[in-house]
Amino acid sequence: MATATDHDVLIVGGGPSGLSAGIFTARADLNTLIVNDGDPILRRNAHLENYPGFPAGVNNRLLLDMMADQAERAGCERREARIVDLEPVDGRFVAETEAGGTLTATYVIAATKNTVDFVEGIDGVEIIDRGNTFVETDNRGRTGVPGLYAAGRLTLQPYQTIIVAGHGASVGVAVIEDSDVEFYHDWVAPDQYFTGRGRDLPPGCEEIDKEERERRERESLEVMREYFADPHPDEPNQHPSVREE
Repeated sequence: MATATDHDVLIVGGGPSGLSAGIFTARADLNTLIVNDGDPILRRNAHLENYPGFPAGVNNRLLLDMMADQAERAGCERREARIVDLEPVDGRFVAETEAGGTLTATYVIAATKNTVDFVEGIDGVEIIDRGNTFVETDNRGRTGVPGLYAAGRLTLQPYQTIIVAGHGASVGVAVIEDSDVEFYHDWVAPDQYFTGRGRDLPPGCEEIDKEERERRERESLEVMREYFADPHPDEPNQHPSVREE
């Protein structure tokens, strides 16, 4: 059982890639902590018009809030902190925060935009310098250090929100696959979809009957109405180099 500072998964970065990764790892019952330092870059957008599922676009701050709420609903813990050092110790990772705290985890996902200082110097981590700094990984986010992953823009993924979110999800599933969790698919299926064919229900899957499906749909509609009832109260964050008149 994890303590307040000991987790299965530590995700450094609370933008779309980190939140997406956490949604999957938490749903797989891996004790997941997302540590965020300041506002993700997505909050700078004026309006997000290329994220699938929103024909007229969506307020980017609202989408980020919804993703954060979904991560918490899945079971993620979230907190504000800056990770300044990370060290592999006896098959786990010890992370130090700027405030002097210590966090430990079996798996770490670096999901910052270009911040690499906390992983620099770790044997097996390759840093790419192209004006901004990135971390070299395989196509599932694995670095050269077992248990250490990187996701999203930090791995040279394009900026688009849907791409970094999708990459974060892929990395989250890679963590699950590399863990001791039995996993086939994160899928909520209709009643009897597997068992009605004489198959055991695969790990990570769920079958629900008509009554439960309708209950969940009603709940989702109610929740979405609340999110979209009023315009989002926050203005976009401006780029820090822009001079205000």
